[in-house]
Amino acid sequence: MNASPATFFVTAAAGTSDLLAAELAALGGEELREVRGGVYCTGTLETAYRACLWSRVGLRVLWPVAEFEAADEAALYRGVRGVDWSRHLAADGTLLVDFTSHESAITHARFGAQRVKDAIVDQFREATGRRPSVDAEAPDLRVNLRLDRQHAVASIDLAGDSLHRRGYRARQVAAPLKENLAAAILLRSGWPAIAAAGGAFVDPMCGSGTLPIEAALIAADVAPGLMRERFGFSRWLGHDAAAWQRLAIEAEQRRSRGKLAPGRIFGFDRDVGAIAAAREASRRAGVDRSIEFRRALLAELPDAPSAAGLLAVNPPYGERIGSESGLPELYELLGRRLREGYVGWQAAVFTGNPPLGRSLGIEARRAHRMMNGPIECRLLRLEVSPERFDRPRDPSRPPPFDAAAARARPGAQMFANRLAKNLRELSGWAKREGVACYRLYDADMPEYAFAIDLYRSGPEADARRWLLIQEYAAPASVERDRARARREEVLSVLGEVTGVAPEATYMRVRRPQKGKAQYEKLNEEGRFEVVEEGGLRFAVNFTDYLDTGLFLDHRLTRARIRELANGKRFLNLFAYTGTATVYAAAGGAASTRTVDLSNTYLDWTRRNLELNGFGGARHVLERADCLEWVQRPIMERYDLAFVDPPTFSNSKAMDREFDVQRDHADLLRRVLDRLAPGGLLVFSTNHRRFRLDADALGGVAIEDWTAVTLPRDFARHPRQRQVFALRPGR
Repeated sequence: MNASPATFFVTAAAGTSDLLAAELAALGGEELREVRGGVYCTGTLETAYRACLWSRVGLRVLWPVAEFEAADEAALYRGVRGVDWSRHLAADGTLLVDFTSHESAITHARFGAQRVKDAIVDQFREATGRRPSVDAEAPDLRVNLRLDRQHAVASIDLAGDSLHRRGYRARQVAAPLKENLAAAILLRSGWPAIAAAGGAFVDPMCGSGTLPIEAALIAADVAPGLMRERFGFSRWLGHDAAAWQRLAIEAEQRRSRGKLAPGRIFGFDRDVGAIAAAREASRRAGVDRSIEFRRALLAELPDAPSAAGLLAVNPPYGERIGSESGLPELYELLGRRLREGYVGWQAAVFTGNPPLGRSLGIEARRAHRMMNGPIECRLLRLEVSPERFDRPRDPSRPPPFDAAAARARPGAQMFANRLAKNLRELSGWAKREGVACYRLYDADMPEYAFAIDLYRSGPEADARRWLLIQEYAAPASVERDRARARREEVLSVLGEVTGVAPEATYMRVRRPQKGKAQYEKLNEEGRFEVVEEGGLRFAVNFTDYLDTGLFLDHRLTRARIRELANGKRFLNLFAYTGTATVYAAAGGAASTRTVDLSNTYLDWTRRNLELNGFGGARHVLERADCLEWVQRPIMERYDLAFVDPPTFSNSKAMDREFDVQRDHADLLRRVLDRLAPGGLLVFSTNHRRFRLDADALGGVAIEDWTAVTLPRDFARHPRQRQVFALRPGR
């Protein structure tokens, strides 16, 4: 047993480091230091084993084996090569390397990991004539190299797989709330003390059961690591099997003494499939007898099962203005059920859309910033007591929206004047350029933070017209009444200025989106309209999604694709509704391949192709995870490719979220490898702070098309989308 203390590092999600530090202190850790991304802790190897077994919020436990300075990749190679890896791994074993850097000369994670792997493998090959191989699924040894400026720390990842993977959830079950985050919500909300006092737990929208299961594990004193089949140290040559066995037996004994009586933990959900998945996961976790999962609509949520307890919930985050089934109403219903049936309880509402918390009608006692993957969220902690309930609206006050009164306010006329001016200028430009759909207003006046798009079925004067109003969500510093007044003033003058009928006017609230959140389903109407762009026809949907299916700011990019496509083999990756494919087909492409993971958007692509008379075997639609697709063997070459990935995304092809800033170079190189000689890749991103990593794309010819593809109607915000043209190096 390695009884000598060392300073090791345990990683954690942003906003949970203080909870992790408290856990490590309880496990015997000393000299704790919270930093961004985790906690440094001093302790023995047994302390680190305890962290693997008992930490509910930690993700990885990194045990250091060497520290050295690495100013460049040569120094990195020498430093890793200087470690005696035969103490950790057999010559014919398997390994996997993770590499992270901060303000260092080596910025490309894949390249850094490759050099670390090369140093380890070369050492074994020179000493034994044999070499370890790479295993991305279950390696004998997982090595982590953290490079901070010039200081490198090489560590053994004792966890292996992230500790949030307890082992009770089937891989194929969708679980948007990770186990470590669910545990952090419960710890932050005081559940351990509530459970110890005999309180109950309810999740009214439990999904696949993560919150109730983690609540049961905490209440029953079950070590979360007991359910895992293996850890990163399981086949590490430095592993102390006797010490681990002793800790595991101790944890088993604690679990046997902490049985949780039934009737205290409940999970409800409207989805029968989710309830079935939750029951299966609770069985795997060994707490199925302690949790009651039951199908129930939120409106039918039973009253509190006891006088005191915790209701914790992770409701949807999006919002749609003007819909009776929208999320403000959902939050209002949740707040009403709390006020009616859960007085005396604590409540924890975890949301990526904090303004929706106002609809609960209960003042939050505390709000904690936490991250759900790339999504910044708030944990709203509530005391369900009458003194914290919002006062009901005075019935003598005027209704929320009086159009005549709003139109009479000075702000409404000021906005109407600006909108009329834009309409005069842009309508003339649109007629000259043959543009049917365009952005009419884009937060020109900061106090009226809206984007207004005009869609038309064609360039003719009598064409059908629609308006889409997108309200940029007001920051928390703006009072709700003031934001509502500005919205009313805008809505009160729109019809008068534009002549578009109210029934053809649609509205959204726009917030920073992560991953494919902009494609989130909002409704189920399934009604499409047909609009015109560039002499082509496209199906758009104003009711069911945050975006309509036609990105107007890509107008000139699509036009360039049409100009370049004649006789070319065209690839559209992350295709969305396939509008670029239609333009390529219209430009005379020899063939097209459209790749997207969503059947909905592939069907939409097929609809767009058919609207323009394109079809047949030349136009292939392929359902696939694009990040996994680019890693497949190359079966076909392309002359022209369009790649417009999300800013963030989860993918089965990656063991972490895709981040376009961090991972774009690797993605683009994989696509470039699929191009025929002389091929061209058009890359677009709407990440506002994006910086193309030209160094990681060394040898690739790059042209910045951002300015030349910026439409006039989007010129007020030129950095909201960037476009680059890339050609493989010679």
